[in-house]
Amino acid sequence: MGHLATIVGAGTRHEEAAVISELRAGSEEAFAWLIGQFHQPVYSLLARTVHDPADASDLTQEVFIKVFRGIRTFHGDSSLRTWIYRIALHEASNRRRWWSRHKAKEVAMEDDVCEQNSDVHFCIGDTLADQQPSPFDCAVSAEVKARVEAALREVPEPFRTTLVLRDIEGLSYEECAEVLGTQLGTVKSRLMRGRAAMKSLLQEWMTASQIDDREGAIR
Repeated sequence: MGHLATIVGAGTRHEEAAVISELRAGSEEAFAWLIGQFHQPVYSLLARTVHDPADASDLTQEVFIKVFRGIRTFHGDSSLRTWIYRIALHEASNRRRWWSRHKAKEVAMEDDVCEQNSDVHFCIGDTLADQQPSPFDCAVSAEVKARVEAALREVPEPFRTTLVLRDIEGLSYEECAEVLGTQLGTVKSRLMRGRAAMKSLLQEWMTASQIDDREGAIR
């Protein structure tokens, strides 16, 4: 799979077309590379844009099934990544609609528990590092990570998805516009409002934490 990584690493449409040709031809090597390259980003995107992160694994599989079935009709009008992300966001949108119609009504009293579980889900693997931090540092890092993820879930759509694509997945403004099917100015506007919402939510938590620290010191 080394030559595939080299081809896509160069980043030109012509070279990516070579990979797409291999995918259309049913190359097992190409499909294995595709999954290795995009599985984690797609999973992370879905986990942050659906109501219940536990749905992300099943949805990720559905995304790649649709990719495999649709690759022969993909003509390279967009990059491979933006095409896959559009499929992923379409699946996430379908799941959110399903949730609003069914799931939310059935488990409304358990929503807080789901949110707490989602915090734990996100912080385990992402807090691992090459250094050996102290248990205290690990606890602080996990708490901050969990709080950021919780705040992100409170940001309303479509601002949350725009934040995830730009600030977490690292897509360019142009790629975000392509994935979302909207104008560049709309992406920038949504990003600004999403960041403002995150800042407000995190400031509330930081203020509350400072009050707790002061009260703890008094005791």
